[in-house]
Amino acid sequence: MEKANQYLSIGHYSPLTIRNYLAELRFIFVYYPEVDPLDFTEDMIMGYLLYLSKTLGCSRVKCKMAAQSISFFMRHVAKRPYVIPTVIYPRPSSKLPAVMLPEEIMKLIDGVQNIKHRTILMLLYSTGMRVSEIANCKIADIDSANMRIKVVQGKGAKDRYTIMSQQVLLELRAYYLIYKPKEYLFNGYRPAKRYSVRTIQHIMQQALIKAGLKISTIAYIPYATVLLPIYWIMEQTCTR
Repeated sequence: MEKANQYLSIGHYSPLTIRNYLAELRFIFVYYPEVDPLDFTEDMIMGYLLYLSKTLGCSRVKCKMAAQSISFFMRHVAKRPYVIPTVIYPRPSSKLPAVMLPEEIMKLIDGVQNIKHRTILMLLYSTGMRVSEIANCKIADIDSANMRIKVVQGKGAKDRYTIMSQQVLLELRAYYLIYKPKEYLFNGYRPAKRYSVRTIQHIMQQALIKAGLKISTIAYIPYATVLLPIYWIMEQTCTR
């Protein structure tokens, strides 16, 4: 297990991915307590994955995560070639996700009085940034001259820029004058320490509840298709 942890760390995997991979490896190690993990066979691995899928009824995401973690262990620790048996988990459904209407987003933001929480929600719903990206956003990432925000090591460990509206910039400036954050745009209880992802998720959930919206619709917005309407919402909300 320690060797797997070392390889994952060297590979620059995110802390969440490392935690998930190691957890999945512990599960299969416990499933075969009398077998040295280096001696796992393809039949044994297939049997475990089928146990997850058919006996426990685990989701496709869970089975895929288990298969990927085992594949990593086999290739990098056991030094044996291994191909993930994708046939054991079904093709994902093609259901469309719930999408919040512009009026619902306006109601959501209008119901938040705390300027820090309000600013976080406005960034989420107008820039296309993910919760973790907002948590990791630093003051230096705000490029007000070019009206954009730099997202450092976002999804896929890639940097990118996202555009920022004038109204969001005004909200950010008002927030900054009141809270005076250090290093990270949103600090936790300790100065210069970032807000946790869990805290931002809680803020979103509470705002949805207060607005009378279903938590199951949390934060899904087809960014590219509603960008202009969202900017209009920001303008309407901030100029009231």
